Amino acid sequence: DNRTSGIVNTLAEKVLTEASLLALEHIAQRLESAGVGAGNGSAAAAVIYKGVHRFLKHTLLVPDNDVRRVKLLELLETVVPIDDPAVQIVEVGGRKASAVKLNHGAYLRRDDRIEDFRRLGHNPAYLTSVHFDVSRIHFSSDINQIVRQFDTLVFVTPSPYLKGHLKKLKVSLRDKFLVTAIKGIVPDENMICSEYFHHMYNVPDENLAVLGGPSHAEEVALGRLTYLTVGCTDQDKAQAFAGMLASHYVKTKTCPDVIGIEYASVLKNVYAIAAGICHGLKYGDNFQAVLMSNAVQEMDRFLRTVYNIDRNIIDSVYTGDLLVTGYSNFSRNRVFGTMIGQGYSVKSAQIEMEMIAEGYFGTKCMKDINKHLHVNMPILDAVYNILYERISPTIEIKLLSEAFR
Repeated sequence: DNRTSGIVNTLAEKVLTEASLLALEHIAQRLESAGVGAGNGSAAAAVIYKGVHRFLKHTLLVPDNDVRRVKLLELLETVVPIDDPAVQIVEVGGRKASAVKLNHGAYLRRDDRIEDFRRLGHNPAYLTSVHFDVSRIHFSSDINQIVRQFDTLVFVTPSPYLKGHLKKLKVSLRDKFLVTAIKGIVPDENMICSEYFHHMYNVPDENLAVLGGPSHAEEVALGRLTYLTVGCTDQDKAQAFAGMLASHYVKTKTCPDVIGIEYASVLKNVYAIAAGICHGLKYGDNFQAVLMSNAVQEMDRFLRTVYNIDRNIIDSVYTGDLLVTGYSNFSRNRVFGTMIGQGYSVKSAQIEMEMIAEGYFGTKCMKDINKHLHVNMPILDAVYNILYERISPTIEIKLLSEAFR
């Protein structure tokens, strides 16, 4: 039925991104068997995931030499997410751009994950093809131990879980250099993460940075060219941290617009959900281009209202991040929106995905924030109405399309 094919199609789109690596006739056979007999609900998901798992292990998919086989395995390991979200705070000790050989600390909340990481040399649940020199990583399930030991803290946990982990914290953050790579708003507080750290933990603005830009982890893990922007009011610290991240395939630059980068990171997830909904409703590329164009204008209106500084909205950290999240098959928010457009309820889509689409939470937070700012944001309003007011996606997107020019 349509729901089953929707799930299979979503997975197939990710696999077929690298079609040249695959034997296509066997893909058809494996995916066909994955969907056979599947109905709706969690039982269907179990059948499909089991079938897809068999498909991914099928020996006929392995190309005829080991080099291409490695590339294929790296790609396929990103297709089916496993296990629940984990939080990491990766510490990059020291603040000098010249510091190349760094010691790292990683906070993972589960001791079994830490043991598996040490034993396997890679994260046991996410991007498992990426191997680390674990002798240089200090692992701990005690957040206080990690924060106490390191100067620079990089937060990457999904925003809905941030408060819960920080409640365990007894060590002061005030004198630490904090970098947030969290592309979401702290629920209930309706604050971007830098504001939350500033107001709740007394971290001065010059010690707060944000990492942004079009940077899907799957592509970074494959060594594909990526552009990152480090936002911080203290440009010396921003330059030092950017230097630590730079490599032959990671290009970095700095920017003082911490607030703008963070809000843009939240909004682009909302707009990616909108793009996914339209994709699920079978709107074409022409409309998607108009949707993204209007999303850029809507983002610009909001940023100029909330923090009016001299910024170029078409910079990669704003528009670039929006485009990759709105168009890429790696985008969880786009996949989530596609499922909503295909008729899934919010709850069933979340269960099927097994990973966090932060745009769902960001939509409500941004709607609440905008009640006080009164910015004209028709795309945000449409996504909110679909996700939280349960208005038909068909009706809401039709109304939205009539407002576009």
